Amino acid sequence: MNVILLAGGLGQRLRGAVPDVPKPLAPVAGRPFLEHLMDYWIGQGATRFVLSVGYKHEMVEAHFGAAYRSLPVEYAVEREPLDTGGALLLALAGTGADAPVFAANGDTFFALDAAAMHRYHAARAALFTMALFRATDAGRYTPVECGAEGRITAMRAPGSGVPPLANGGVYLIEPEAFSRTGFRPGDRVSLESELLPALLHAGARVFGFESEARFIDIGVPEDYARAAQVLPA
Repeated sequence: MNVILLAGGLGQRLRGAVPDVPKPLAPVAGRPFLEHLMDYWIGQGATRFVLSVGYKHEMVEAHFGAAYRSLPVEYAVEREPLDTGGALLLALAGTGADAPVFAANGDTFFALDAAAMHRYHAARAALFTMALFRATDAGRYTPVECGAEGRITAMRAPGSGVPPLANGGVYLIEPEAFSRTGFRPGDRVSLESELLPALLHAGARVFGFESEARFIDIGVPEDYARAAQVLPA
């Protein structure tokens, strides 16, 4: 199982708490957050990691090298900022996968059941499935509207006051999912405001998988401070 971890963001909101390392290497309970995330995915059946990196990527590469707990680790390096969608396209192109690929934000831990998400995805013949959670902070996360069988019909801007289901930052993606969007590897494009809306506009089968599993996004200092309480011991 290929797993892409999107770990290239600048982490500007966390700089005051973690000034010297890229956000995915922020220490939680004495270990980099990204190690906790990779441990979870190994438990879910990961066999290979592709780390999508940009800001201070040399530090991430130096820490993990070519393997983590005997699993191969490869890198998709943004030589210039490509935004979240561009980073995902670049990493997907490097997997060479002919089966669905999991991708996850490198600053978010969502302890969902990956096998259940895969079954859900396959049963709906989905091209793209997004994990959803019920958000309490409407201004921080991207609200998602779903129709029959969980098919995503719209994504709204944070703070728009629409239904509380929100993007949980874990995706299951067919290799050909973005072929009809007009975007290509190397393009600078936002995942939530450009790439996914283009996928919906093209009529692709995009579904939301709701989970009540533990969730933490360390993107702001308050949540970073409580991350050790949410992550597995």
